[in-house]
Amino acid sequence: MDALRKAERERFKQTVRELGRWLAPGLGIKRWFFFMLAGITFLGIGLAILLLNLYRTDFTNPALLAIIDFISLRELPRGLRVLIFSGIGIGLVAYGIYRFNHSLMSPFIRPGHAVVDELANYRRRERGPRIVTVGGGHGLSTLLRGLKTYTRNLTAIVTVADDGGSSGRLRESFGILPPGDIRNCLAALSNDEEMLTQLFRYRFSGASGLDGHSFGNLFITALADITGSFEEAIAESGRVLSVSGRVLPSTLHDVKLVADVQLPNVPNQVRVLGESSIPKAAGRVRRLWLEPNDAPAFPPALNAILNSDMIVVGPGSLYTSLLPNLLVQDLLGAIQASRALKIYVCNIATQAGETDLYSCSDHIYALEEHVGDQLFNIVLCNDNYEGELNESAQWVRADEKIMTDKRLYCADLTDANYPWRHDSAKLARTLIEILDEHTGPLT
Repeated sequence: MDALRKAERERFKQTVRELGRWLAPGLGIKRWFFFMLAGITFLGIGLAILLLNLYRTDFTNPALLAIIDFISLRELPRGLRVLIFSGIGIGLVAYGIYRFNHSLMSPFIRPGHAVVDELANYRRRERGPRIVTVGGGHGLSTLLRGLKTYTRNLTAIVTVADDGGSSGRLRESFGILPPGDIRNCLAALSNDEEMLTQLFRYRFSGASGLDGHSFGNLFITALADITGSFEEAIAESGRVLSVSGRVLPSTLHDVKLVADVQLPNVPNQVRVLGESSIPKAAGRVRRLWLEPNDAPAFPPALNAILNSDMIVVGPGSLYTSLLPNLLVQDLLGAIQASRALKIYVCNIATQAGETDLYSCSDHIYALEEHVGDQLFNIVLCNDNYEGELNESAQWVRADEKIMTDKRLYCADLTDANYPWRHDSAKLARTLIEILDEHTGPLT
């Protein structure tokens, strides 16, 4: 019996605490609560006037008058009566609003999550900093997965130079831009990320026409056919999946990536056409460009960059995910013109066939050789080298050359289970801390 009473007391205390949290700053609740309270007060005044009039004129039965005196607590001082009835009224109103909101929102709240928690989290992220991320591949998805817990004002600008795998086949068959990286970003920004990621990455096998295609790529392709444009398909995908941000292509033009590669033990450079072919060449990239090299940027991507608080380039494949975006001249010009804090996130490990033996300074040199010096305010590099990497990979270390660069910022960014990858929570937290240091808290 004692245990039951204790449990009931705890539930009551929890209910009271939750009711109090509805009045916390920033939820946008208090103003409407007091608005409704004012309306109920005026209604109560009108009802009180009516009862007072009836009490003075119509009620002559002594027994009835005694009951009314008892209910109205007439024996108590007037000030105490005001406090008692006001407290009861406010409590009833607050509890009614709480239960009303709970009933109204329960179909849209995930099991085990309180309505007030979801609302508080939504409001906090709604006021979050405006962040633009630039890149592609799994690195960009990892970054978005972490940043979406801090802000809903996220824009991912994704390369459309991919020509391999399912994306490449759809590009050739349907003439649309490759949806692969966009698919991964949409999944990372979704509220139900785990299930959506599994669904979007599901690949058909056995069927001759669908073999090797991922569901996510086919989903975006179908939407592009239904809506009539690739950009509208992306926008509709975001609305359908209720993502926390936007995913935009860097350009809507059909661009191809071309590289001059210096092969080992070969005096002359080899020209390699296609994003998927560059890592296979297994040489050192000397020069990289897009064909056509004057493709205009997607206007919403430019607007997002110019209105952002922070621009993050990376992590991701240096030559096949990051530079294809920065080689869009309009996009690069917008980044250079933006007053946002610009951060480059260096990879944790080298990528076979693309950045073999590269240090952090090698990454920066390759970037700035193609897009100009001093593009970034901060160079973020991992300094945790514990764990085992794949045989073909090595740590990207902050070497002596980069240590003299005032832009360098080192932190532990590794995923404990996959040390060659960034930990999304660590990376996002570090980026927000850097932003706060340079601009002050924006949330």
